[in-house]
Order: sequence, then structure tokens, then C-alpha cells
Amino acid sequence: MVKKGWTYLLIAIIAIGGIFLLEYNKPKQINWFPSYVSHHKIPYGTYVLNELMEDFFPSRLSQIHKPPFELLTRNDTVQGTYFFVNESITFEEAELNTLLDWTSKGNSVFIASSSFEGRLLDTLNLEQTSLYNESELKPHFYHQLVNPNLKSKTITFEKDYYTMVFDKIDTLNTVVLGEVYVHSDSTDVIEKHINMIKQPFGEGEIILSTFPKAFTNYFILKDENRNYTAGLLSYLGTEGPILMDNFHKSGKSFYTSPMYLFLNTKEFKWAYYLALIGALIYVIFEGKRKQRAIPVVKPLKNQTLAFTRTIANMYYENKEQQQITQHKIAYFLEYIRTRLHLPTQKLDTSFLRTLAVRSNNSLEDVEALFRLIEKLQSKSQITDMELQDLNKKIEAFKAHVDGKQ
Repeated sequence: MVKKGWTYLLIAIIAIGGIFLLEYNKPKQINWFPSYVSHHKIPYGTYVLNELMEDFFPSRLSQIHKPPFELLTRNDTVQGTYFFVNESITFEEAELNTLLDWTSKGNSVFIASSSFEGRLLDTLNLEQTSLYNESELKPHFYHQLVNPNLKSKTITFEKDYYTMVFDKIDTLNTVVLGEVYVHSDSTDVIEKHINMIKQPFGEGEIILSTFPKAFTNYFILKDENRNYTAGLLSYLGTEGPILMDNFHKSGKSFYTSPMYLFLNTKEFKWAYYLALIGALIYVIFEGKRKQRAIPVVKPLKNQTLAFTRTIANMYYENKEQQQITQHKIAYFLEYIRTRLHLPTQKLDTSFLRTLAVRSNNSLEDVEALFRLIEKLQSKSQITDMELQDLNKKIEAFKAHVDGKQ
């Protein structure tokens, strides 16, 4: 039976080990979360973009980790192009007013976001709408830059079923920089939609792009898409600082939890899991309630006999044989009443005969015992020998009752 139990345990350990081995060697699932964080190497991070920016604009690039409102209100000397890239960017009213006021003084703002807040669109007389691709099982959106000098080919993006475009623009003040379109199965007519514009604002300019994924790792590293991204970056200009925003991001720019190191590294993560499982196994097998030694509890001693002896010795030492004799006789009569069930009010010849029969004593011994009792009850002074004789006869009587003689 013991060998069978160990066999089952070994099979369980091998099975669990096999499961862990399969899980460890399983290909890591791709994280498609659109974080747009500069140090994220996931598909929709911007690690490659920031590496390229550091290489091509080493002296112009500044990484900004604070909100625009705080930067621009505390430093009046900031100039250049403020570059925002995120899936969605929303400015507070005070922050938007500060940013627009800064732009009107001769600076530039480049915002790549799939959607823009209403206050900014109203300021620039723009409207947005969604462009869906319903003609194919696998969506294809074709993006191209309008400026022929950029020599950028039309590129294809296949990860979204819809994209945001500008439905209405201020044609007098707006310059179209980029377009997007889809192929229709029902008609050969291709309708192009605007997804990137430039508009002057005061002495500066504002550039908006509804295709922020053009700046992600996945897009830049795929095929020849980097040429399209390079065309977009050319609108940052050739002079002046570039303020790279790292505040308005969907993902976390830094992690405060130390567990991120363990859970984000494959080896550390499995070491952490094994430690938890080991702790669980320890709790199951070693954490059981163990039977403690049961202490030997000695039963309480019957102190009645010791107490009786103590009282008797006290009477005996005080030479109170008379009282001892009276107590001895009273207890003996009580013994007859409770043990032999005989009344002791009348100690006549009939009583003595009946007592002799029930107690298994001879009539002579019973008569001798009661003659001694009668004698001692009438005396005022009792010697030690008489008390000992009474005790001896009573004990002998009880011994016959108990069948010991």
C-alpha cells in the first residue's frame, strides 16, 4: 500500500514537471497594447522611434516627462517643436490654452493621435469621422504622403478595421499632408480621405496626424514603412529644439513595483512561481496539525481518608477519647442503616439476631459488640485500650459483612 502511494506521488510530480516545462518553453504571447512609451519594445511601443530621434537629432532632442502646462508656464524661454505621439491625447482646458498660446509665438506643435478633443478641432475648424474597411476579411488601409518631394511610396497597414480621418477642414488655412484610402469591391473608384494636415496658428504652426501607429516599433520595422515615418518626421523642421513628450502616454513610463522585474522576465517569473508552489506544498504536507504529546494528568487523590485520620489524630492527641467513641458508635450505626438496611432505634434481641444473619457475623460476636457499645456509652471516661477494643470489634464486624473473614 505504501509503495502504491509513492508511485502515485511520483507520477504526480512528473506530470507537474512536464506541465511546467511545456509552459516555460511556450512562445511568449505578443503584447499588442498601444503604450507608445519610449522604452517599450512591444509592437506598439516607440523604442525604435526614440532611438532614431536620438541618432538623427542628438543635439536638438529633449525628453520631456512633465505635463506641457507645467513646462511652458514655468519656463518662458522654451522654444521649438513640441512632439506628441499617443493613441489618444486629451488636454485640459488650461493646458490647451497654454499650448496654443506658446504655438502662436512662433513655435510648432506636432500631434499624432487617432482622435482629438473637441476644443482643439473647433479652434482649427476641423471635424473627424471613422473610416471603416468592410470589404475584406483582412483589413487593408493604404497610407500615402501628398508631397511628391518626399518620394514616399504608398504603404499598407493591416491591423485595424477602422481609422480616423478628417471629415471637414478649413481649406483656406489648411494644408493636406497625408491621405488614406481603402479598396472597394463594388466600385473601382478610390475615395481618398485626409489623415494628416498642417495649419498656421499665429506665428507658429500645428501639425495633426490621425495615424499614430506610424511611429510604433511594429510599423517602422515592417517592410519599407520606415520611409513613410521618415516623411512624417521631416515636418519637424531642420532647426530648433524638439520637445519629445513622455507624459501623455497610454502605458506607464516607469514601474514602481519591484514585482515588475520578476513578472516581466521569463526566468525570474518562473522562479517566483516555483517558490510559491514550493511554499504551497510545504503548507500542505508540513503545515498539518501535528498531534502534541498528551500530558499525563494525575487523578485527584481522595483526601477523605487522610482528612478523617487528621481529625482522629487531633482528637486522640487531645485525649478526647469520649468524643471519638461517640463518633465511632454514631458512624457504625449509620453504617448498619445504610449498608444492611436495618433501623437502629431499638437495639433489642430481635434486632441483634437479624443483624447477625445479614452481616454474616455470629450472634455471640454481635451481642459482645453491642454490650461493649452500651458500656462505653454509659461511661464518662474512656481509656485508650477500651477505644482500641471498640475499633477492633467494629472492623472485624465490617470484615465479615464484606466477606473478608
